[in-house]
Amino acid sequence: MALTNTSIRYGGVTKFFHWLTALLILTLIALGLYASDLPHDTQAALTRKAWLFSLHKTLGVTVFFVALARIVWAFTQPKPGLLNADHRLESWLAETVHWVLYGSLVIVPLAGWINHAAASGFAPIWWPLGQSLPFIPKNTTVEHAFGALHVISGKLLIGALILHIAGAVKHHVVDRDSTLRRMLPGEAVVGPLPAQHHSAAPVITATVVWVAAIAVGLGLGLGQQSDQPAPTETAALEDVASDWQVQDGTIALEVTQFGSVVAGSFADWTSAITFDDTVQSGKAGDVTTTVAIPSLSLGSVTDQAMGADFFNSEAFPTAIFQADINATADGYVAAGSLTIKDQTIPVDLPFTLTLQDDTARMTGSTTLDRRNFGIGETVTDESTLAFSVTVNIDLTATRGQ
Repeated sequence: MALTNTSIRYGGVTKFFHWLTALLILTLIALGLYASDLPHDTQAALTRKAWLFSLHKTLGVTVFFVALARIVWAFTQPKPGLLNADHRLESWLAETVHWVLYGSLVIVPLAGWINHAAASGFAPIWWPLGQSLPFIPKNTTVEHAFGALHVISGKLLIGALILHIAGAVKHHVVDRDSTLRRMLPGEAVVGPLPAQHHSAAPVITATVVWVAAIAVGLGLGLGQQSDQPAPTETAALEDVASDWQVQDGTIALEVTQFGSVVAGSFADWTSAITFDDTVQSGKAGDVTTTVAIPSLSLGSVTDQAMGADFFNSEAFPTAIFQADINATADGYVAAGSLTIKDQTIPVDLPFTLTLQDDTARMTGSTTLDRRNFGIGETVTDESTLAFSVTVNIDLTATRGQ
């Protein structure tokens, strides 16, 4: 069997790409549908779901590169003529479906890959080249938009695949021609081809289909994002009186799930601060910080983090840190207690302070053990979810007059 195409037959390389792609696509569709319906309420269930999604993503990236190689090869080869070219409508539909499938092989995995790169954590791609993509930020808007595009384009792929298979069966069973046999191993017997009619109509039609699919997918993703209430609207905290007024800042978390760091932050929190910058040693003030737990954004695992086995935000909507601010030879330490859920644990937060007139910039970090607060008690395997959680705080406050 020749490796290259002719005007009437497909070569061995084209056949290899065709059947490898078909195997990967059918496996990916089954994996995606099955894994999406799996629960994640226990450690075993979460591990199984993540493993299947990692397999799905890894094979998806594989499909993307196989598709690129297949398309490059196709453009270097003659395309065997259609055996039904004398049926204009049927041949137009067949070529349109082929172009839609070619688009699917690039757009579906690429949209899923961008969705993964924009999200934080959960189900890493199994390869050594990292989880990010150039120019793709960690951003929930990008994540949702391309997640929706992945779903919509995936459905279009399934529809085109069904039409493609139905056409092949029709050729083989009804027309009894060699359309299907030309893509099977061996040399198919092909009679004289009918006159071929080349037209840009199939490409134009497929392009219109894909423009509509991309618009719908991105529109749905952005619409879902805008429909979600902002965290500050779901758990707004009242302002507090404070000698130092926080102007801006972040309370951020870093957790490690399945070996990947998942970063997030709280959108709604308040701090009541007293502080005497003239104190060189000992207690220089105190701080009470209240955090609205439902305002946490933690990438793709935000909903899981709000659940009963984790923060249980419905029953315990706030966390409170109360501490004395102590001046030491090495800087400052906020030494006090942190209450999350119904657990209160002693916590020390070392931080650096930069003062300029009546403005203070504070940065600090500490590490907590989630088990001390009853967070994720059923997840006892650190390879699934690490015990340590890093808290990073960065804020700017001004002295009240």
